[in-house]
Amino acid sequence: MIEADLLVVGGGMAGLTMAIAGARAGCSVALVDDQAVPATLAATFDGRASAIAHASVHALKALGAFDPLAPHAQPILDIRVSDGRLGARPSGLFLHFDHRAVGDQPFGVMLENRAIRTGLHAVIAGLPQIRVLAPATVTATTRERHGVAARLADGTELAGRLLVACDGRASPLRQAAGIRTLGWAYPQHGIVTTVAHEAPHNGVAHEHFLPAGPFAILPLLGNRSSLVWTERAALVPSLMALDRADFDDELRRRFGRHLGDCHSVGPRFSYPLGFHLAHRFTAPRLALVGDAAHAIHPIAGQGLNLGLRDVAALAEAIVDCRRLGLDIGEGAVLERYERWRRLDSVVLGAVTDGLNRLFSNDLGPVRLARDLGLAAVDRLPAMKRFFIRHARGTVGKLPRLLEGRPL
Repeated sequence: MIEADLLVVGGGMAGLTMAIAGARAGCSVALVDDQAVPATLAATFDGRASAIAHASVHALKALGAFDPLAPHAQPILDIRVSDGRLGARPSGLFLHFDHRAVGDQPFGVMLENRAIRTGLHAVIAGLPQIRVLAPATVTATTRERHGVAARLADGTELAGRLLVACDGRASPLRQAAGIRTLGWAYPQHGIVTTVAHEAPHNGVAHEHFLPAGPFAILPLLGNRSSLVWTERAALVPSLMALDRADFDDELRRRFGRHLGDCHSVGPRFSYPLGFHLAHRFTAPRLALVGDAAHAIHPIAGQGLNLGLRDVAALAEAIVDCRRLGLDIGEGAVLERYERWRRLDSVVLGAVTDGLNRLFSNDLGPVRLARDLGLAAVDRLPAMKRFFIRHARGTVGKLPRLLEGRPL
């Protein structure tokens, strides 16, 4: 029997951060993942990069988890939003956000997911409070009045106070708890690859809207950018099957010449896009975190940040409960977490869904209206500062971690 205060199921980026936050909160943690750790760190496992918002960087620093990530982090200094058509120059009406409008700190940083996982595992290796069980699969759980128990496929028994589901969009733990979701699949897939280009990007992230969906060019270290190419699902298999030369020709038609000549480097990946929101984020002695609770369109690059805000809120509720000598799995902790996180998730999900539907079409009147809207916002400094604060994750009542304060 393995006993721990927190049983965290799922070793993705949200699960790894949750395990670290739990340990920093004074809890013992059992982290269970169905993938072997070396497999999750391989270059072929996940080709994505993530925008880590300013507030999320604060949280990682407060958890002592940012130092191994810092050498791989590219600051995001500006964001440029434009509209266009395939093979044509972007519209002359655009929206430009400069981080200096609200101080000298960047919007956040870009990090390749592989670097995030590697760094978080390095932190976990130095925390004796965390026991990693991987590869291991949870086959059964029991949530009772005084605690939780889990059985692994190899027969190992776990016992704890609170079960934290970080087990992804399909979340077997969410399904076992009978928590339903609202959701749908988009008629789009995301193609992800890394692009090398001649000119420096100067820390500028580009969100270029094409009729098939957003085409995001996100700065990485060096003359490289992470490409998140939203495309019609029916067209993606043929694009993925192209040889490198033909794929790069299609890429250049969309990427443009603002960074000189460009070409893809490394593997390419494709992912189906969808939206879902759990009807509840908690059940007795169970909390849903990250994709188990919600998944949104990548149009604003906020998916991981939403999960990190979950982690910060749940960790704060847990540590405040521990300081009063109370049971961390009891109802008050879960009620506080649910209230804190649900509205933010609903609002951000609705905004990203609406933006995708607004910009993923080529209707003339709609195109004109949105171009005029971008240009109008670009000329309103107060509104731009409001959007910048949202992009930095510094709006609303923040958990202590997101303010850079320790638990």
